[in-house]
Amino acid sequence: MSPKKKNGTAEDHKTRLTVLVALAANLVIAVAKAVGGLIAGSPALLSEAAHSVADSLNEVFLLAALRRSRRPADRKHPFGYGKERFFWSLLAAVGIFVMGGCFSFFQAFEALTSGGGEESRTGYLVGLAVLGVALLAEGSSLARAVHQVRAQPGDGIGSDPALRTVLAEDGTAVIGVLVAAGGMVLHMVTGRIEWEAAASFTIGVLLVFIAYHLGKDARAQLIGEAVSPELHRGIRELLDSQPEIDCVAALHTMRLGMDSTLVAARIDLAPGIDSERLELVSDRIKRAVQDTWPEADQVFLDVVEAPDLVRGEVSG
Repeated sequence: MSPKKKNGTAEDHKTRLTVLVALAANLVIAVAKAVGGLIAGSPALLSEAAHSVADSLNEVFLLAALRRSRRPADRKHPFGYGKERFFWSLLAAVGIFVMGGCFSFFQAFEALTSGGGEESRTGYLVGLAVLGVALLAEGSSLARAVHQVRAQPGDGIGSDPALRTVLAEDGTAVIGVLVAAGGMVLHMVTGRIEWEAAASFTIGVLLVFIAYHLGKDARAQLIGEAVSPELHRGIRELLDSQPEIDCVAALHTMRLGMDSTLVAARIDLAPGIDSERLELVSDRIKRAVQDTWPEADQVFLDVVEAPDLVRGEVSG
């Protein structure tokens, strides 16, 4: 196994542990919030329970993504299954929107139209105690995710959709708990259910916002997103520096997975290179790209006569 694959597998083990920690915390918290919400008759607490249920389901999606995206390439999928990571992350974003955001909006509407209040002050104190425990659990899970992000080289969170989703979920969970607690306290003090309705609505808006951005990122990767401009520029400069290349007519890149990138270049070779030497030159250039950027494991060179009008043209 190559060092790149070993590093990727090691990072997957760390991410899997982070997801499992978040899953365990959310399952326990979801039950506690649901029971506390029913006892207190609190729409804000029930919204948070739906939030935790959505997060739990999403962590199951992410575990599936970690397992399935590492399957080796086969005849049906010659470039591997790396994009599975982005597909399951998209499902997780949809789950946040439907199960978390929409249910929170429903709870806000139900609270305003029913005009209900808490069953008892004791019940609300129980609900607040549940939120306190939830804050500790969610905070611990968030700390684990942040620690892993900081341990990664480079942009960290931007490279792994599974880790990005867990971090977003835990961050919004901590904010949601604080918002729900504020709504419950204001309801107890003022006796007005509107405070809890506002808290539920705020939680819904927050979840929809997070779901939109996570889904947008996953969609961009699924339909074929190019590498960063810096990496694109570096690959082009390396190709331009090769003495056998007269010009790079076009350069196309696409991320195939966490540590797999497609690089396809149309190049015009310098005069005087015969067919026997052509294969050796192409192999050497491919190795130069892969040695510099190990994630560029799929490199294709198309030798063409590039017209003067398109010489130097760059494609993403």
